[in-house]
Amino acid sequence: MELSYLSGFGNQHASEALVGALPEGRNSPRRAPYGLYAEKFSGTAFTAPRQDNRRTWFYRIAPSVMHSRFSTYSQDQWNTWPNPSARALPEQMRWGPMTTRTNNGHQQRDFVDGMFSIAGNGAAHMQAGMAAHMFHAERDMTDRCFYNADAEMLIVPQSGALRIRTECGELAVGPGDIALIPRGMKIQVNLTQSVACGYLAENYGKALELPERGPVGSDGFANERDFQAPTAAFEDSNRPMEMLCKFGGRFYRADCERSPFDVVAWHGNNVPYRYDLRRFNTIGSISYDHPDPSIFTVLTSQSDTAGVANLDFVIFPPRWLVMEDTFRPPWYHRNIMSEFMGLIYGEYDAKPGDAFAPGGCSLHNCMSAHGPDRAAFEKGSAESDDPVFLPDTMAFMFESRYPFEVTEDALNSPQRQTSYTDCWADLPIGFDPDQR
Repeated sequence: MELSYLSGFGNQHASEALVGALPEGRNSPRRAPYGLYAEKFSGTAFTAPRQDNRRTWFYRIAPSVMHSRFSTYSQDQWNTWPNPSARALPEQMRWGPMTTRTNNGHQQRDFVDGMFSIAGNGAAHMQAGMAAHMFHAERDMTDRCFYNADAEMLIVPQSGALRIRTECGELAVGPGDIALIPRGMKIQVNLTQSVACGYLAENYGKALELPERGPVGSDGFANERDFQAPTAAFEDSNRPMEMLCKFGGRFYRADCERSPFDVVAWHGNNVPYRYDLRRFNTIGSISYDHPDPSIFTVLTSQSDTAGVANLDFVIFPPRWLVMEDTFRPPWYHRNIMSEFMGLIYGEYDAKPGDAFAPGGCSLHNCMSAHGPDRAAFEKGSAESDDPVFLPDTMAFMFESRYPFEVTEDALNSPQRQTSYTDCWADLPIGFDPDQR
């Protein structure tokens, strides 16, 4: 089925699957149209400033409260922070493709059961920090749904495409796209191929928003109209469904006697989105020097310190390099921010070759030095001033003001490249005090 979308980020959208299902002139009439229930879905405190306030009104066949009591559910590979068993380390770390792991003979995993944690920081219960995960899904979430009370979720597919059913409607996303799911929204993730893999950021803090453009002006970076929210699509079904919930770092389950995807109409701005990263309007230098990677920020979750993000989502898309007399790959640096990096497809210009492959990841914590390996350094040092286009590439960073703590599973993973730091060991020393 071809999906339709609503354009814009942060808009007060409105959608109805049946004409007249949205009440006129009020949110909660005495009798909602079609015998529906009115239900408010709040993503911020009621008294949050208008520009920050997020809420959506649902008009649904049955209210969300209709489910059984919760019982515990086991998913011990999806961790939440604070995590006493995870460790923050100054060592530079890198992993080969993590999404190729198998289920070791167990039943095929869906999106929730196929999630496993790499690193995180902060505290979900204090609404600060984030966590970086990866998923390997081999089956649909048949007769199941899931909501995350701990965090907003940013889904970054790396291989295989997803069809994400939400209470607001459906989203289709594949490699090169992202999906943004509000905290607490019920989803069902289904596959369009036999396997789907990728990355996921849990944002415990302020909801992700578009960064300010400052002197760049009114256009550039990610444009609002390229974000797409789903249109209302409801299921009127008495087919039982299992509801999974992540709350306070633990997982729970409950039974629903009917599908919770029964929203006939909705209006508001607390909605899921999809975005095609290839539509990002990349800004760069047209004179000299490689600008800070903050110019590649797609979405940001600000902290209580201005300009210091709880979470930045940054991409490195196809782009032209035209700077003169400039070392064009990312420079060597040490950063107050901590950087978790992944590769969706192609090759990353600071780490060419097979060592940093799609489906892999790296972690450089606060003040841990990093930069191009020898091959990238020598290539960048020898390049002419001719314009160069970097095609067919899409790398990204989850960047945070808080140092990342790495899980024991990730530290001990066979995909971890324990010799990663050797890539800088043979950098040439060309210092000559007698020659400039």
